This record gives sequence, structure tokens and C-alpha cells, in this order.
Amino acid sequence: MSNFELKNTPCWQNLEKHYIEEIQNVHLRDLFKDENRFNEFSISDNNIGITFDYSKNIINSKTFKLLMDFSKEARVNEYTKKMFSGQKINWTEKRAVLHTALRNRSNSPIYVDGKNVMPQINIVLSKMKKFSDDLREGKWTGFTGKRITDVVNIGIGGSDLGPKMVCEALRYYADIVNVHFVSNIDGADIYEVLKKLNPQTTLFIIASKTFTTLETITNALTARQWLVDQLGDKAVVNHFVALSTNVKKVKEFGIDENNMFEFWNFVGGRYSLWSAIGLPICCYVGFEKFEELLEGAYYSDQHFLNTPYEKNIPVIMAVLGFWYNNFFNASTHAVLPYSQYLHRFAAYLQQGDMESNGKTINFENDRVDYQTGPIIWGEPGTNGQHSFYQLIHQGTKFIPCDFIGYINPVKKIGDHHEKLMANYFAQTEALAFGLTKEQVIESFNQAGLSKEDIKVLTNHKIFEGNRPTNSILINNLNSKTLGALIALYEHKIFTQGIMWRINSFDQWGVELGKVLANVILPELKDGSENNHDSSTKNLIKIFNSNKQ
Repeated sequence: MSNFELKNTPCWQNLEKHYIEEIQNVHLRDLFKDENRFNEFSISDNNIGITFDYSKNIINSKTFKLLMDFSKEARVNEYTKKMFSGQKINWTEKRAVLHTALRNRSNSPIYVDGKNVMPQINIVLSKMKKFSDDLREGKWTGFTGKRITDVVNIGIGGSDLGPKMVCEALRYYADIVNVHFVSNIDGADIYEVLKKLNPQTTLFIIASKTFTTLETITNALTARQWLVDQLGDKAVVNHFVALSTNVKKVKEFGIDENNMFEFWNFVGGRYSLWSAIGLPICCYVGFEKFEELLEGAYYSDQHFLNTPYEKNIPVIMAVLGFWYNNFFNASTHAVLPYSQYLHRFAAYLQQGDMESNGKTINFENDRVDYQTGPIIWGEPGTNGQHSFYQLIHQGTKFIPCDFIGYINPVKKIGDHHEKLMANYFAQTEALAFGLTKEQVIESFNQAGLSKEDIKVLTNHKIFEGNRPTNSILINNLNSKTLGALIALYEHKIFTQGIMWRINSFDQWGVELGKVLANVILPELKDGSENNHDSSTKNLIKIFNSNKQ
């Protein structure tokens, strides 16, 4: 039993009673008999150009009030202020959580251990600007004097997913430099990138805080050997820069410490794209666009910090996800962007959400007796419609969804965008309201089907509806609105972590597999005897016996 039993709090029990007695048998068709529903359950922010419509959720005014009460009782606002002020809310690692400081466009002081961190942050930003400007203007050249045309970012986790997602999202705005990403330790990943490149015009960015991450350093050493084989050892200094804190290891690799960009322990990997980890973004679309990304995130930070909960987009996103996860037993949440440019957004949020809130130990160091973070997944529309939407519409799983769409395309091509967005609007309507038996039979009668065919097909054509969705509708996809969108999701994740009373900022769960891999690696290289379970032992034996 936990010292603090969340499920026994009045707020939780009020929600549970309300769900059982008033909500579990309610349908969105009934809720939408209220013609004012959209006005009550939507928020439009004209400053950033975002409309957040949450009216297609299985809630009423009472539900919303009870959820707001729960978030306030959980002291979300108190923890928010602690985070923004540099207090060490990541208590298991004794660290502050200050990705928000990286985009603090007001430049107001933020202190960690009595020291204002903003001067350090601004120094690194200036260094990023100069480097990316020099690279894009051709002032930074390769060893043979040729202009750099291709940048390869070598990192993994947050050092890969964040900058890769942003570069894909802003691809339309890219012009001078090509950017590639290598993360997987599978040699196929780096092989397929390197085979397309010219070493004389390629720059590598090695992103590793400790400069010891197995995957990253293995790939970095392979890239180094590829370069040295063709240009010699002296070329390394012209073709490698580091995003790290380990000066000694960086210098041992052959990188000039002046070409090392610092970041800090108060920034977790999955929140690090705003830091020097964003250097590939600067190289790809220019530092000005990177600054706009920071500005958009800062705008969302201020919205989250200062807006009353009842109009606070990330808080509302969080409480709705909590509602479905803990009272409807929804184990997954789909993120469905109707933009091909955001095709890596769901993958990025998988780490952001699942590494943050995939926890079982609460503030009191006890195991929770309720569900915490959901499985996050998704693909861009309309591809997903021809893949997994069938299960969302008519399957046995209950899957809340976020639909993200844009009013204006970055490039107008015929009527593509109208057709895309027709699907965006249609899907949320279909998921909410479905098709009743009476509607199906009426459509069959109008089509002239026989009574026998109608009898056979009717049940297959019924859509139950009552599948909840959020609609996030944004005016334009640009660096500023992208920054705002990412930050809204970051704060949603944080809010849910506080509501579940877990630490969203450590990630001990990724460590055990790494430790065991280091034990097994020598056994794969020299074929030595191993002391494992019978399954692992025999799989290793088969591997060693058949490798060529």
C-alpha cells in the first residue's frame, strides 16, 4: 500500500463516481445537442494562430470542473513555478529541469545553485549562430578548401529525434546545406548515409553529452575512419564538431575544443533540441529560423505559466488524457498530423511522453496502483486512414486521438490541401458520431439493395462513434508555430506526470539493457562461455556458430 493513495483522494473519487453514474453511457451525439458546445470547449489563440477544439471529448461541464479540480489539487501550478525557477524537481538525479531556460526570450535571470544560467545559454547560442552562419556562407570549409554541402548528425535518442523531426518539419525552408541523421548502431544506418557523400564536402556533428554513448561513439569512429581513409588524420579538425560536455574525450577524438558546443545537466535529452543539440537545425534552415522556433516555444511557455487552467491548452490536453487513461482504461493515444512535413512528429513524441511518464514509482517512493503514461503512436494523414484507422473506428480498442492540421499549406499545389483537410475534418466527425443502424438501413434502401443484402451487411456498416478527439488547427506551418506546438506537448507531458505523482525527468528504465549489452558484447566477439538463462545462452550460441 502506498503512503499516499491517489485513488483515495476526494478528487479521484469524485471523478470515479461521476464517470460511473453520469458519463460511461453518454454518447457524443447526445452531448452535441447543446449548440454552444464548441464555444464552451475550444480555445483560439490568434497571436500564435492556433485553435484547440476539445469539444469532441466525452465530457460535460461537470466533468471539466472535476478535472480542473484534480489538476489544482495535484499542485500542478506549484510544480510549474518550481520548474521555471530552476528548483531541482528531478529529485532522483538531483537536477533542475530547465529546457524552458533555453528559449527564455525575455532573458530574465534564472538561477541554478545560486548562479544565473542565462549568460551561459546566450554564449552557446551566439556560438551556434556564428558557426551555422559561417557554414552556410561558405566561410567554414573542408580540409581541401571545398565548401561544406552535407552535414551528418550522429547521435541517438533526444540527440537525434528532436533535431531530425524539426529538420523534416521545416524542410520546405531549407536551402543551402543538406542534413542527414545517423543514430542506429546497426551498420546499415551509417553505411547508407556515407555511400552518398563526398568526404571533402561533409561535416559531422557528434552529439553526446558524455562522449561515451555506445551507439554514437561507434558511429562516430566509423565516420572518422571513413574520412581519414580518404583525406588523412589532419582532416578531422575541419570535418568534425562536438555537442558535448566532455572536453577530454572530445580532444582525444581529434576535435578542437573550440569546436565543442556545450549543454548542461539541467536539460534532459528528450528536451534538448532547444540547446546546442539544435545545431543541425541552424545549419539546415539558418539561425534565424532556429530563433523563431525558440520564440514559439517561449510563447507556449508563457501561456502555460500564466493562463488560468480553464483556458490553458497543455493543462486541458493533460487532464483529458488522464481522464481516458485512468477512467476509460485507454492504454494508447494516437497523434495524427495532417501534414507530411510532420511525419516524424509522433515518433518524437513517443520518446518525449513514454520515456517521461513510463514510470511505476511515485513521489513517496512507492509503486503506484493506477495507470501512468499511455503508449503514444501515429502516422500522418491520409496515410494512416489506409492503414490503422479501421481499428480506431470499428475495433475493440478505445483510442483517443489528436488531429493536427494547417489552414494554409506551405506550398499550394492544385487542390491537394483542400482534399487533405476535407479528410481531417471528416475523420473527427465520423469518429465522434459514427453511423447508426437506422442511418445504415436508410442508405441501403436509397441505394436499392435487397432485404437479404441489407440483413447481411447492416451490422458491418454500423459505426458506433463516441471515439474522442482533439483538433489542433494551426494557421501556418513555420518555425514559430512548430516551436509553440512542441512546447505545448512538453507541458502536457509534465502536467500529467505531476497528476500521476511521478518524476517525468529521469529515465532509469533505459539503463539495464545497456549494462547487459556490455556484458554480452565480448561473448559475441570472442565466443567465450556465457552465464545467462537458457534462452539467451542458446541464442548467443546460434549467433556465434553461424556468423561469417
